Amino acid sequence: MNDTKLHDHAQDIHEELPDAADVSSDEIQQRLTTLVDDYQVPLEEARRTILSTYFNETDTDSETLDRDNEHVDLNTINEAEQWVDITAKLVDLWEPQNDAIAQVGLLGDETGTIKFTKWAKSDLPKLTEGHVYTLENVVTDEYQGQYSVKLNRTTNIQQLEQTIEVGDNTTTAEGALIDIQTGSGLIKRCPNPDCTRVLQNGRCSEHGEAEGDFDLRIKAVLDDGTTVQEVIFDQETTEQLTGITLQQAQQRAMDALDTSVVTDDIRELVLGNYYQLKGPILGRYLLVNEVEQCETMHDPGPLLVRARSL
Repeated sequence: MNDTKLHDHAQDIHEELPDAADVSSDEIQQRLTTLVDDYQVPLEEARRTILSTYFNETDTDSETLDRDNEHVDLNTINEAEQWVDITAKLVDLWEPQNDAIAQVGLLGDETGTIKFTKWAKSDLPKLTEGHVYTLENVVTDEYQGQYSVKLNRTTNIQQLEQTIEVGDNTTTAEGALIDIQTGSGLIKRCPNPDCTRVLQNGRCSEHGEAEGDFDLRIKAVLDDGTTVQEVIFDQETTEQLTGITLQQAQQRAMDALDTSVVTDDIRELVLGNYYQLKGPILGRYLLVNEVEQCETMHDPGPLLVRARSL
């Protein structure tokens, strides 16, 4: 791994350690290098291992340390593994699909909404729909370009006597799909219950080697002739757009002994077609919730030529 990146992570780890830990950032970087480069340990796992080692040596509970988090609006969350504080209204509660989850649903503030998960093992107070809370020490996560927050046993929950007018971050975009990006088609995700990361060469960046669960998605570029917008279709909208189900994609890849044929099929079906897409914009992506094919409003030829220059 790049030495500069390891150096930056070593400094971050050093800043999180208690004063009693007599160690320099250079020593931490050496440990990181050994774990990541020599033993091929995923970076996040190596980071946790090093932190745990020094916390144990100093008899410090790593999860009781105070964090100087930034208080952020929900629509500014565009990076995973960040510790933040938020103030939001519990808009909707959903039925948990896993015994490890105590509560799951939708939080909202004036800037938009975001999914939240509260783990059963966190032993936190129950949140009530319609109430407003300040949530300190939550960690951000990402799935298919869509960000969420996770509550953990260090999260501080304070109910507020106020109301919030929840904003709508849904937008509509029209244009031709001019590019199908890398990472589209039939992919595999980490099977760990609290992780949805895409496996790279059979490895999760956090949990290491894994068999993985199949999923279907499209990462694409929409062009209206003036501007371009990166978009992500999840399994449901990918199936709707292409008519290819997850099961059909798996069978197609199995027959060809190559998952890339699914991406090729998708590209042939949708590239150059004109669509109206609706969904929230998070980070640089529009996350497609609704898709409708439209009449072509201009010749897609010039758009495809421009796509090759991107």
